[in-house]
Formats: sequence, C-alpha cells, structure tokens
Amino acid sequence: MTEATWVLVLLCILLTPFAAAGLALINAGLGRSRSAAHTMLASLCVIGVAALAYLTCGFAWQSFSGGAAHALLIAGKPWSWIGAGPLFLRRMSWDTSPAPLILLLGMFSVGLSAMIPLGAGSDRWRLSASLLSTALFAGFTYPLFAHWVWGGGWLRQIGFLDTGGAAVIHVSGGLTALAIAWILGPRRGKYSDGMPAAIPGHNGILVLFGGLLALVGWLGLNVAGAVLFNGVTPGGGIVLVAVNTLLASGAACLTTAAITRSRYGRPDASLCANGWVGGLVASSAIASLVNPLAAALIGVVAGAIVALSVEMLDLRLALDDPGGAISVHGLAGIWGILAAGIFGSGDWLAQTAGVATLLGFVFPLSYGINWTLNRFYPQRVAPDGERQGMDLHELGAGAYPEFVTHHEDFLSR
Repeated sequence: MTEATWVLVLLCILLTPFAAAGLALINAGLGRSRSAAHTMLASLCVIGVAALAYLTCGFAWQSFSGGAAHALLIAGKPWSWIGAGPLFLRRMSWDTSPAPLILLLGMFSVGLSAMIPLGAGSDRWRLSASLLSTALFAGFTYPLFAHWVWGGGWLRQIGFLDTGGAAVIHVSGGLTALAIAWILGPRRGKYSDGMPAAIPGHNGILVLFGGLLALVGWLGLNVAGAVLFNGVTPGGGIVLVAVNTLLASGAACLTTAAITRSRYGRPDASLCANGWVGGLVASSAIASLVNPLAAALIGVVAGAIVALSVEMLDLRLALDDPGGAISVHGLAGIWGILAAGIFGSGDWLAQTAGVATLLGFVFPLSYGINWTLNRFYPQRVAPDGERQGMDLHELGAGAYPEFVTHHEDFLSR
C-alpha cells in the first residue's frame, strides 16, 4: 500500500462517525420524545463501551488477513476460526501498514454495529443493560464473525465477499436487534387485543437529517472497506464504490416512497428515511462488485423489503421495533449479501453460506447471550420508568423540558 493510498483510506475511515451520528438521530427521532436524550446518550456510551471492549480483546480475536490466528485442520486444509493477537493492542505496529487502518475501521465499525439494537430497544431498554450487552457483543460476537469475513477466516477462504460491512456490521447488528426486541417485548400500549397501535416517531426532521448524515459516513465506510478488504485500487474503482452507494440509497428511498404512497395515499417520511438507509446497508455488500445499473436495481429491492417488512414484523410477528433496525439492517443487509452473488463477482454458494452462518450461528449466539444476561440482570426498565419516560427515569431530566412530552391520557393510567 502506497503512502498516498494509506492517507486516502485514513480520511475515508474518519468519515465513518457520520454514519453513527445519522443512526443516532434516526433512532432518537423514531422514538418517543420523553426518551430522546436517553437514546442519544446511549449511543455515545455504546460507542465508548464498544471501543474499550475492542481494545481489550476484540481486535485480538478479529485480527487481519495474514495476522496470527487459530486454525482447525479439516481434510488436510487449515480453516482459520479466530484471531490470536495479543490483548490490549500490545505489540501493535503504529506505522503505514494496513494493520492500524484495519484497527481504526474496526473500532468505528463495532460501535456502529452495537448502536443498531438501540433502535429496536427504544423506549424500554435500560442504559446499563444495553452497555453490558454491548460489551459482550463487541468483545466476542462481533470480532468472531469479523475474523471469519475480514480477518482471513474460513468464510473468506471459501470466497465470501463483503465490501463495506453489510454482513459484519449490519446483519450482525440487525440480528442482535431482533434478539433484543424479542427478549424485551413490545412497548407498553403497543398491542391491544392482538392489534398493533401506531406510535409515531416524535421528530421526522431528526430522522431525515440522520439519513443525510448517514450517506457521508457510508461513502467513507464503503470506500475504506473496498480498499482494505477487496483490493480496490485508488482511481476509478473508488468512484464506482461512491456511485453505487448513492444509487442504491436513492433508488431504495424512491421505491419506499412509491410503495407507501400506493398503500397509504401519501409517502411516509420515516419509512422513506429507513428505506434510504436500507439502500445504504445493501450497498455495503456490493458497492465494488456490481455495475451502477445493478446497484440501482439492488436499491429498489432493498427499499421494497424495508417498506413491506416493517409492517409484517409489526402486524404478523408482533415484534415492536421502533427504529426499524431489523428490517433496515438485518433484512436489507441479507439481501445485499445475496445480491453480491446474483449480480456481482461474489460466489453465490459462498454468499449463501455467509447468510446461513449469520442466521444459524450469529443470531442464536446473540439471543443466547442476551437471554442469559436478562436472567441475571433484567434488561427492560420497570413499568413506572416506561410510563415516566426514559429521560426522567434514568437521567433525571427530559430532552425537551420546555415542552409537555406526556399526554394526559398516558399519565392517568
């Protein structure tokens, strides 16, 4: 890697916090007003805990291609399954090799992935419980799967491709969000006689602005991932990544707008923002692997998946996911992974094996870890806390103290 390429990748990595900022605003805007400050603080704290866990053991277990790793010998061939680097970043070479860049990208990526479940647990997930869950996710679940994909592990060995983290960051985070939503149960008042009640987000402007911020972060994330993990060289390949990222997100947003207008008479702003992010998520798998027309088509399908699955999960499966994390990051990410094999240079069987691993290993692992944690340290806030609002109950002050954020009918219950 030349020094110019190293600097370019570093600059792209430094854009990725915009994706985290966008996601935090989306989660806050789609939740209730009396939990807005709690959601934003949880986002900051989750990023901090994830970085510390990644420092402690996460990067050691993720490692990087060519780094130290443990392997199993099967049929005479070694299959790498977990990194074997030193804990606490000891003996890390702070030079212009790819290793420091992979570390920095991983530290931002694990924080972004750990933020995804906050959207599913909005308005009822205790701050301390979310941080404990994050420590376990960032210290073990994330780096284990990241090693398999980005660290030269067995999935990479069979040809699995993930340009910017659709699998590593988004589907792993989305499946953890599914586990959290399942364990916590729906918000108080969400279901009555089996039918879901609409609980709209409190601030659509935050949601839409968060989508714009996310685009900036995704451009950096996809470009950095394409160079570090897929061998894209500076020049036209990087431009293709940026073009495909924008096309996928824009096509997804427009598709969601068309579907919601057809179904409800008017476009739904919050669903359109989620569709936009769903397109970004899908682009993370395919940005350097397909042509622009295919990227736009993949975005169209991602937007349709988000628009239709949010309602299905809510109505058919009684999964209360205020931020749409399961649909946006889980389902759209899975589609992007498969699309890399259908439309791009990825191997179809390898991409399918990656999805099967996520569904058959990562989700049960995430669910088991959080279920066990919930048995010893309940993750859901007490009923009085949910009634009062997470801001007042856990922080002692609301995000909007000059406005009334509780309806009288809610307080009278």
